[in-house]
Amino acid sequence: MSSSMHGANDRSSANESAATTHWAQIGESTFVAGMWLLFHVHRVLGRWPFLLCLYPVVTYYWLSKPIARRSSLEYLQRMQQAHGLWKSTPGWRQSLQHFRMFAQVILDKMLAISGSYPASRVDFMGHEAILALIAREQGGVFVTAHMGCIELCQVLAEQRKGLRLNVLVHTKHAEQFNRVLRRLAPESKVCFLQVTEFNAATAMMLSERVAQGEFIAIAGDRVPVQKSKTTSAQFLGHEAAFPSGPYVIAALLKCPLFLMTCTHTANGNGDGYALRIAELAAQVELPRGRREQAMAQYAGIYASAVEERLAKAPFDWFNFFPFWAQAERADDKAADAPAQR
Repeated sequence: MSSSMHGANDRSSANESAATTHWAQIGESTFVAGMWLLFHVHRVLGRWPFLLCLYPVVTYYWLSKPIARRSSLEYLQRMQQAHGLWKSTPGWRQSLQHFRMFAQVILDKMLAISGSYPASRVDFMGHEAILALIAREQGGVFVTAHMGCIELCQVLAEQRKGLRLNVLVHTKHAEQFNRVLRRLAPESKVCFLQVTEFNAATAMMLSERVAQGEFIAIAGDRVPVQKSKTTSAQFLGHEAAFPSGPYVIAALLKCPLFLMTCTHTANGNGDGYALRIAELAAQVELPRGRREQAMAQYAGIYASAVEERLAKAPFDWFNFFPFWAQAERADDKAADAPAQR
């Protein structure tokens, strides 16, 4: 068979994968009932007995979910190629450890939401700029990622008077998370908002919140569920698709854009976390003639910063789907889109 035919078949396979394995189609595995069960098992048994009970479940999930398993290996191997963190190419042992880390973080997410995670085990870095904005009653936009335990921003919100955080999510679980949050932490200053489509009403609602000194948090590592603009940047040595939403929102709201991550300390093996905030732009500007280039530049800055933090905590990346296939899906959407005049 000719090499050109191989290439055509490979691209067809990649397009099929991109079309059928979007992260939203695969679905999230954390549901409210399961979250409550995990929380109460930990309350009764403690952390290590809880983890010993959970690990067999994680192992079964690793064995029974080939897409998630292959995606884990792809990420770990590309991390190795880019940063050489292990003595040899990561294999099933590292992938299983990757899944087990996710299991631990599920528990920490619940503890964070309930206010039960010890604040002494969270190092805050870069929050001074946020305190300055709060003092001026000015809001901003946080771009985050599905890495580590970003829910520990709850600890930051509780410790920093005046910080009110709205987390934008693309799934239908926002109100369920809010109900859990209200039961576990009635005084919480964190609110989940479901946003499946960004329109004029959404922009107005977010603008009002930022004008009132509130902050918006949105993930920058998963392309939207609905057809919309994406951009691309290099991530772990390969081109990847990223949503344009965080940069469009920050530009429309005319407010600062920050990167906020919360990953394990000590190369992902420590018991604590480092919650780091860094300013990506004092104000995002998307000039009419250079809009696409500007979004790609911001996405590149974001991707580089995320990669730098993951290199110190490599098992904290929790996108268990064909992440780089999003670029193929974005290309397909661009090809299907009508010509712009």
